[in-house]
Amino acid sequence: MPKLVMKFGGTSVADIECIKNAAIKVQEEVSKGFEVIVIVSAMSGETNRLVSLVNEASKMHDAREYDAVVSSGENITAGLMAVALQNVGVSARSWQGWQVPLMTNSTHGSARILEIPIENLEEKFSQGMRVAVIAGFQGVTDEKRLSTLGRGGSDTTAVAFAAAFNAVRCDIYTDVDGIYTTDPRITDKARKLSKISYEEMLELASLGAKVLQTRSVELAMRYKVRLQVLSSFSDNPGTVVCDEEEIMENNIVSGVAYSRDEAKMTLVSVADRPGIAASIFGTLAEKGVNVDMIVQNISDDGRTDMTFSCPVGQVALAEKSLNDAKNIKTFNYHDLIADTEVCKISVVGIGMRSHAGVAAKMFNALSSENINIKVITTSEIKISVLVDRKYMELAIQSLHDVSVSYTHLTLPTNREV
Repeated sequence: MPKLVMKFGGTSVADIECIKNAAIKVQEEVSKGFEVIVIVSAMSGETNRLVSLVNEASKMHDAREYDAVVSSGENITAGLMAVALQNVGVSARSWQGWQVPLMTNSTHGSARILEIPIENLEEKFSQGMRVAVIAGFQGVTDEKRLSTLGRGGSDTTAVAFAAAFNAVRCDIYTDVDGIYTTDPRITDKARKLSKISYEEMLELASLGAKVLQTRSVELAMRYKVRLQVLSSFSDNPGTVVCDEEEIMENNIVSGVAYSRDEAKMTLVSVADRPGIAASIFGTLAEKGVNVDMIVQNISDDGRTDMTFSCPVGQVALAEKSLNDAKNIKTFNYHDLIADTEVCKISVVGIGMRSHAGVAAKMFNALSSENINIKVITTSEIKISVLVDRKYMELAIQSLHDVSVSYTHLTLPTNREV
């Protein structure tokens, strides 16, 4: 029988009624002839509660015991989901990560998946089991210790199972009914996309769109797993994440994403010589500062300015790291200026590869609203700007109006025309 993976997030299994609702959706897919692998998160808020308990017990806790505690929330949900499915006449069994087993490395708290042997589940499917309910977010190491995949790891679990079992699709159920062109809370002109490419979704996820976790999109793109994002609380069709070649009519720009808590830092008058950038950003990397946008000014008398962005919460760490390096003469600069009142706004779309003028439209839209651009960076399918945070919503509305409005035709590569 064909396999289908269905993943239910925390809000979709928040209480018994939600779990029963999810079970009905699984039952419907079983009735269509699928063998279903269900991945469940912990109930909404449960993981945060468990993390708080560990921190209350000890701030300097053992990462292995942390995993043992915080993975327990998914175990409860998996058991309850199996009970709910059995109650509606579906042959179901719950599985914890170690029972599958989902093998990971030993990086406790943010483990990477190494292998998912399929023999144990396939044997049970052959014996009549129709649904395997898997506790998401967790696995087991070679040392037989429980491990967790990091926050949002249930999405990654779902995609990994879909890849391992060659599932026809991986459905991600959440509290929204798909992927929108931007945050509907900011503009009522945001619209739901029927399809979006892996590359676009990966960019949007990395830029702050929280519908899908970045690692899960990377995995789906690598193994060509078709994803669908849809709501547990409606029967509306969702958004399919797939290969670019499957999308006949692409938006030139598919979405406008934003990151509110950004900071702009400028090193004034650093030496313009080979290796200076490596020294600066190597120092920041060693201290764990997450640098994003980087811009270097034109040299003047052998000196230049270096500007970069980072999360607001890491400004103090960046300042200390750079000042310490200056004090030991790793490099020198005249001044370090931090602006913590900026945000990053990005437009994303695979259509930008073949269509000129998107940047011009973007900059004209911001100019017409008298919004000053502080930093600009681009990639093949993305343009990002830093602007003052107080203009964030106005900038998003303006860019959405001018960018997410026109399409171009892409002819599928597997079809004769």
